Amino acid sequence: MTSERLVIVGGDAAGMSAASQARRTKGPQELEITAFERGRFSSYSACGIPYWVAGDVSGRDRLIARSPEEHRARGIDLRMRTEVTELDVAGRRVRWRALETGEEGWTGYDKLVLATGARPVRPPLPGIDAPGVHGVQTLGDGQALLDALSQEPGRRAVVVGAGYIGVEMAEALLRRGYAVTVVNSGEQPMATLDPDMGRLVHEAMTAMGITVVGGTEVTEVLTDGEGRARGVRAGGADHPAELVVLGIGVEPETALARAAGLPLGAHGGLLTDLGMRVRGHEDVWAGGDCVEVLDLVSGRERYVPLGTHANKHGQVIGSNAAGGYGTFPGVVGTAVSKVCDLEIARAGLREKDARAVGLRFVTATVESTGRAGYFPGAAPMTVKMLAEYRTGRLLGVQIVGRDGAAKRVDVAAVALTAGMTVEAMTALDLGYAPPFSPVWDPVLVAARKATAAVRAAGA
Repeated sequence: MTSERLVIVGGDAAGMSAASQARRTKGPQELEITAFERGRFSSYSACGIPYWVAGDVSGRDRLIARSPEEHRARGIDLRMRTEVTELDVAGRRVRWRALETGEEGWTGYDKLVLATGARPVRPPLPGIDAPGVHGVQTLGDGQALLDALSQEPGRRAVVVGAGYIGVEMAEALLRRGYAVTVVNSGEQPMATLDPDMGRLVHEAMTAMGITVVGGTEVTEVLTDGEGRARGVRAGGADHPAELVVLGIGVEPETALARAAGLPLGAHGGLLTDLGMRVRGHEDVWAGGDCVEVLDLVSGRERYVPLGTHANKHGQVIGSNAAGGYGTFPGVVGTAVSKVCDLEIARAGLREKDARAVGLRFVTATVESTGRAGYFPGAAPMTVKMLAEYRTGRLLGVQIVGRDGAAKRVDVAAVALTAGMTVEAMTALDLGYAPPFSPVWDPVLVAARKATAAVRAAGA
């Protein structure tokens, strides 16, 4: 019996999850699996890099889930430091180049998986490539930053961008003893929140000693006489620093797919069906940070690069590519983060997201605590909820607070996935004891207020 050939482009979360699931489904005699990874590491957590830099994670290897040797021991031909340079979809083959030796060749496939991930946004600014400017996309980036911190400890740092990576890196550098300035194009940090909730994050970061400069674009990385970064210029003002960290965000790495004529969405990510097949291509799958996914709340495609999705995509792809069956129905945009002791969470739509798809809505914002108010350690928490006009369908939840605030968003994620109304949410039988929650959990208090707002708007 002739075995099938499965080729995977990308050796991180989605790609190697697909490889592992395919191998669990079919043995080496039935399915040959070859994976190409241009980097030096496989199956690692990029999300953990800020916590490694901060000192919460003891070393680089703690972020690696499975080494190349472990994958190979399971019958997966993982070729590291090998970049795929061309896709020949009609000919069912990929062209590759070994980065260490320069060797090139073609490898044929019966089934192809694209897990090319994302690339960091790096605007073409003067000085952007100067020594002292650091990204945090790969383990190599993290190591380079740690090396720089050991050489110039406890001085000044500028973080460009105030999204998830930006605020997490601001905390990491603050804990390393740096004076930290965050420069952000938006007025408030965390553009994944509405501005009123982002303002709470801004105020908390300022109280922690982080300087937050909002509503301004970085126009230049300043350098010294030796060409090293010495700060940034933004809005006509200079912000001196010995380290510049880029946390501007990422975009899908789909240059290969674009050149091959594969379908891309409005955000530049590959478009797939529910089985993660690339649309119009029966034997080509894609997953992870290079794809767009269905938003279950808005009904539109969106770009949500998160490791949770990438691993789920890989499981579905591996099953399908090996002859099994699986689907990925979509997302509700759940995400959590923190800066020092402040926890930040969201799920569903922001106000501008709802307006963009033509939804009318009401909002409700409440302030509560994560424990019974009389219990020691009770800390404040703000919950904002969006509900659809008239129907009361939950559209989104945002939470900023302390003491277990962030994971409360999981209740909202389930409600959003189930299409619940805010009125139905008020009857949810959530766990209660004074150390964990008030009698009325903050999410349920927000649901009650949102229910009243829906009724008032429809009166």
